[in-house]
Amino acid sequence: MKLDSNIISAFTPTGRLRASINLGNPILAGRDASGAPAGVSVDLARAFAQRLGVPLDLVVLDSAGASVETVTREDADIGFFAIDPLRAAGVVFTDAYVLIQGAYLVREDSPLRALDEVDREGNRVTVGRGSAYDLFLTRELKQAAITRAPTSPAVVDTFLAEGTEVAAGVSQQLEADARRLTGLRLLPGSFMTIRQAMGAPRSRGAEAMAVLSAFVEEMKASGFVADALRRHGIEGAAVAPAAA
Repeated sequence: MKLDSNIISAFTPTGRLRASINLGNPILAGRDASGAPAGVSVDLARAFAQRLGVPLDLVVLDSAGASVETVTREDADIGFFAIDPLRAAGVVFTDAYVLIQGAYLVREDSPLRALDEVDREGNRVTVGRGSAYDLFLTRELKQAAITRAPTSPAVVDTFLAEGTEVAAGVSQQLEADARRLTGLRLLPGSFMTIRQAMGAPRSRGAEAMAVLSAFVEEMKASGFVADALRRHGIEGAAVAPAAA
């Protein structure tokens, strides 16, 4: 399908599609053996650039917060984010393409055994600054305190260094850290389901966002997202259902 030139221009004011890629979420992106960015979000960015018929530039960042700021400032044209109402001030979201579970990690000798035991006075929960978990738990936790690591991948190391009671983040990242280190365990269950979506600056307009939203729905329905998850060895994340 040939896109209207106005839609292409809305997404590519520089003549190229600049995609913000967050390496802080291992479900979405990481680096391959050569050191190049790779992952589901990179695959989607390439596919969308091909749909527009324009060159692609990857704006590679280490945290979700930096990625949101980059798109909000219009230093990137699209990005890949967890949907959150605070981020919606500067970014318009599609529906979700992937669902990810948020989990808690504690030390093996911690008295905490269940999710509902975390939000108690005296507990400190370490999160990645500006991450979806940071935004969500800042709203939801009433008694526990929040401490912040510079990025999501640094959460467990910060949790150990600072001696806090709980680490919060992507369940797969926490599982990998628990395998990498000793004396750690995840609490059973998930404290939130994160809806990962594509987004663009608000200035790009409703027609452009309708095109991006339709692209996401097509990528889910065609099996593209599921294939990308398998190709990159991602376990535990699910393709989001079709938009209502």
